[in-house]
Amino acid sequence: MRDWPELVRVIRGDRVESVHRGAVVIAGPGGPVEVWGAPGAVIYPRSSCKMIQALPLVEAGLESDPRRLALACASHQGARVHVETASAWLDELGLGEPDLRCGSHMPYSEDAAADLIRAGEAPGQLHNNCSGKHSGFLALSKHLGADPDYIEIDHPVQRAVREAFEEVTGAESPGWAIDGCSAPNFACRLDGLALAMAAFAASGGDVRGRAMVALRDAMMAHPVLVAGEGRACTDLMRAAPGVAVKTGAEAVFVAIVPAQKLGIAVKIADGATRAAEAVIAALLVRLGLLDPQSDVARRLTHGPIRNRRGLVTGHYEVVL
Repeated sequence: MRDWPELVRVIRGDRVESVHRGAVVIAGPGGPVEVWGAPGAVIYPRSSCKMIQALPLVEAGLESDPRRLALACASHQGARVHVETASAWLDELGLGEPDLRCGSHMPYSEDAAADLIRAGEAPGQLHNNCSGKHSGFLALSKHLGADPDYIEIDHPVQRAVREAFEEVTGAESPGWAIDGCSAPNFACRLDGLALAMAAFAASGGDVRGRAMVALRDAMMAHPVLVAGEGRACTDLMRAAPGVAVKTGAEAVFVAIVPAQKLGIAVKIADGATRAAEAVIAALLVRLGLLDPQSDVARRLTHGPIRNRRGLVTGHYEVVL
């Protein structure tokens, strides 16, 4: 990764203080159309691939509610709307919070976290940013009549996820690791991830194509369920209608662009989220999908960076 190109510079005063190196692939249905860095780099897509992980659920005809599909693709902030949507889904399945296997953490929403603290309550698994994905896993597991440990690598749910993942990325996964939510995360090439997003962008009328359209459209229709207020995914989808974007841990970011039948995959070498957000926003501007003067474009691609007193101390510079 040390030989990857600089994609983002952090400027303080008149000096470059930090640089973020990375790789980018923009792909169409036939393959890459623009590349920066190493398209063959093998990465863990982390949460950026949740729409792929949800394909078996939708292809089996188990869920069509756009709000639940958006939540299945989400890395949400645990706000009331996220918790209530996941809870209602589990109730309908005849299941509950203890059936989840994602673990608990404090909600990323400051308001939701403050509510828990005031009430003297601990967070539950519904607050986990991946509770929507896991609710989808539970729905598929119940349909398959499988055992409750749906996160095991040899479980029918994860076998179905891996099959779909390898088909849409165009290659056998070279390995897997455990994600932050305890589910397997399958590795792939960066250009394979971009190719998968292009498939979502240009999907056809077969079972998989309809599932891809349903998932991408759900994300675009309910951006607040995909992330939450003030989060980059939500802000970008609101500012660039007709585009679905999704972040992943360790600075992975993807975009689905149906109007141009393009998929985008970004990986920042040092795992800095700020750099991945800056690059994906700059790419949307480059493709004419995001107004460069919009608040979200300026904030993500330029800043400014402020200190605790609110003084401007620097800014970002995206290098493409």
